[in-house]
Amino acid sequence: MNRKDYQGEMTSQVLEESEALLLDFTKLDKIAATKSAVVPVVVQDADSGEVLLVGYANEEALRYTIEHRVAAFWSTSRNELWVKGLTSGDQLDLVDVYVNCEQNSLLYKVRMVGKGSCHTKHADGQTRLGCYYRKIVGDHLEFTNK
Repeated sequence: MNRKDYQGEMTSQVLEESEALLLDFTKLDKIAATKSAVVPVVVQDADSGEVLLVGYANEEALRYTIEHRVAAFWSTSRNELWVKGLTSGDQLDLVDVYVNCEQNSLLYKVRMVGKGSCHTKHADGQTRLGCYYRKIVGDHLEFTNK
Protein backbone atom coordinates (compact mmCIF):
# COMPACT_ATOMS: atom_id res chain seq x y z
CA MET A 1 0.00 0.00 0.00
CA ASN A 2 1.22 3.50 -0.64
CA ARG A 3 0.29 6.68 1.18
CA LYS A 4 -2.22 7.91 -1.37
CA ASP A 5 -4.27 4.70 -0.92
CA TYR A 6 -4.22 4.85 2.88
CA GLN A 7 -7.67 5.64 4.29
CA GLY A 8 -6.80 6.41 7.92
CA GLU A 9 -5.29 9.45 9.58
CA MET A 10 -1.56 9.72 8.81
CA THR A 11 0.00 10.29 12.22
CA SER A 12 3.53 9.76 13.48
CA GLN A 13 2.13 6.86 15.54
CA VAL A 14 0.85 5.16 12.37
CA LEU A 15 4.11 5.76 10.49
CA GLU A 16 6.48 4.80 13.31
CA GLU A 17 4.64 2.04 15.19
CA SER A 18 2.35 0.22 12.77
CA GLU A 19 2.90 -2.67 10.44
CA ALA A 20 1.37 -0.74 7.53
CA LEU A 21 3.78 -0.25 4.62
CA LEU A 22 3.35 3.47 3.81
CA LEU A 23 6.58 4.56 2.10
CA ASP A 24 6.93 8.26 1.35
CA PHE A 25 8.07 8.28 -2.26
CA THR A 26 7.60 12.07 -2.34
CA LYS A 27 10.28 12.83 0.31
CA LEU A 28 12.83 14.15 -2.19
CA ASP A 29 10.16 16.29 -3.88
CA LYS A 30 9.35 17.80 -0.47
CA ILE A 31 13.01 18.55 0.19
CA ALA A 32 13.40 20.10 -3.25
CA ALA A 33 10.38 22.33 -2.58
CA THR A 34 12.15 23.81 0.48
CA LYS A 35 15.10 24.74 -1.76
CA SER A 36 17.44 23.36 0.92
CA ALA A 37 20.89 22.63 -0.50
CA VAL A 38 21.50 19.25 1.16
CA VAL A 39 23.06 15.86 0.54
CA PRO A 40 21.96 12.53 2.06
CA VAL A 41 23.97 11.24 5.01
CA VAL A 42 24.11 7.56 5.91
CA VAL A 43 24.99 7.05 9.57
CA GLN A 44 26.77 3.83 10.43
CA ASP A 45 27.99 2.41 13.75
CA ALA A 46 31.79 2.47 13.43
CA ASP A 47 32.20 -0.80 15.34
CA SER A 48 29.30 -3.02 14.26
CA GLY A 49 28.79 -1.61 10.75
CA GLU A 50 25.04 -1.37 11.35
CA VAL A 51 23.24 1.43 9.50
CA LEU A 52 21.54 3.55 12.16
CA LEU A 53 19.77 6.26 10.19
CA VAL A 54 19.74 8.37 7.05
CA GLY A 55 19.59 12.14 7.32
CA TYR A 56 20.57 15.18 5.30
CA ALA A 57 23.38 17.70 5.73
CA ASN A 58 23.96 21.14 4.34
CA GLU A 59 27.27 22.99 4.64
CA GLU A 60 26.42 24.28 8.12
CA ALA A 61 25.61 20.79 9.44
CA LEU A 62 28.76 19.31 7.94
CA ARG A 63 30.91 22.10 9.39
CA TYR A 64 29.31 21.59 12.81
CA THR A 65 29.84 17.82 12.59
CA ILE A 66 33.53 18.16 11.77
CA GLU A 67 34.20 20.96 14.25
CA HIS A 68 32.35 19.42 17.21
CA ARG A 69 32.94 15.74 16.32
CA VAL A 70 29.25 14.87 16.78
CA ALA A 71 26.71 13.99 14.10
CA ALA A 72 24.67 16.99 12.99
CA PHE A 73 22.14 17.25 10.20
CA TRP A 74 19.89 19.73 8.46
CA SER A 75 16.30 19.03 9.44
CA THR A 76 14.41 19.23 6.16
CA SER A 77 11.06 19.28 7.96
CA ARG A 78 11.95 22.03 10.47
CA ASN A 79 14.46 23.79 8.22
CA GLU A 80 17.06 24.07 10.98
CA LEU A 81 20.27 22.56 12.29
CA TRP A 82 19.62 19.28 14.12
CA VAL A 83 22.38 18.07 16.43
CA LYS A 84 21.58 14.46 17.25
CA GLY A 85 21.34 13.94 20.99
CA LEU A 86 21.19 17.59 22.00
CA THR A 87 17.82 17.07 23.70
CA SER A 88 17.67 13.27 24.10
CA GLY A 89 21.23 12.69 25.26
CA ASP A 90 21.58 9.93 22.65
CA GLN A 91 24.52 11.61 20.92
CA LEU A 92 26.46 10.19 17.98
CA ASP A 93 30.19 10.86 18.40
CA LEU A 94 31.93 11.22 15.06
CA VAL A 95 34.71 8.82 14.11
CA ASP A 96 35.06 9.64 10.39
CA VAL A 97 33.25 11.31 7.50
CA TYR A 98 33.40 9.68 4.07
CA VAL A 99 32.34 11.16 0.73
CA ASN A 100 30.99 9.03 -2.14
CA CYS A 101 32.51 8.93 -5.63
CA GLU A 102 30.19 11.59 -7.11
CA GLN A 103 30.45 13.80 -4.01
CA ASN A 104 26.69 13.89 -3.57
CA SER A 105 26.30 11.89 -0.34
CA LEU A 106 28.14 11.39 2.94
CA LEU A 107 28.76 8.53 5.33
CA TYR A 108 29.19 9.38 9.01
CA LYS A 109 30.86 6.60 11.00
CA VAL A 110 29.89 7.14 14.63
CA ARG A 111 29.91 5.71 18.11
CA MET A 112 26.72 6.02 20.10
CA VAL A 113 26.66 7.79 23.43
CA GLY A 114 23.43 6.72 25.07
CA LYS A 115 21.10 3.85 24.34
CA GLY A 116 20.30 4.33 20.67
CA SER A 117 20.07 6.65 17.71
CA CYS A 118 16.38 6.65 16.77
CA HIS A 119 13.88 9.16 18.13
CA THR A 120 11.35 6.32 18.55
CA LYS A 121 11.20 4.00 21.53
CA HIS A 122 10.42 0.34 22.16
CA ALA A 123 7.19 -0.52 23.99
CA ASP A 124 9.22 -0.57 27.24
CA GLY A 125 10.25 3.08 26.68
CA GLN A 126 13.87 2.38 25.73
CA THR A 127 15.37 4.22 22.76
CA ARG A 128 15.68 2.04 19.67
CA LEU A 129 19.22 1.28 18.54
CA GLY A 130 18.61 2.54 15.00
CA CYS A 131 15.81 3.67 12.72
CA TYR A 132 15.64 0.39 10.77
CA TYR A 133 13.58 -1.66 13.24
CA ARG A 134 11.00 -3.08 10.78
CA LYS A 135 11.42 -5.18 7.67
CA ILE A 136 9.13 -5.63 4.65
CA VAL A 137 7.41 -9.00 4.57
CA GLY A 138 4.99 -9.30 1.67
CA ASP A 139 2.86 -6.16 1.69
CA HIS A 140 3.36 -5.18 5.33
CA LEU A 141 6.05 -4.52 7.93
CA GLU A 142 7.24 -6.75 10.72
CA PHE A 143 9.14 -5.52 13.76
CA THR A 144 12.64 -6.85 14.33
CA ASN A 145 14.29 -7.19 17.72
CA LYS A 146 16.45 -4.10 17.19
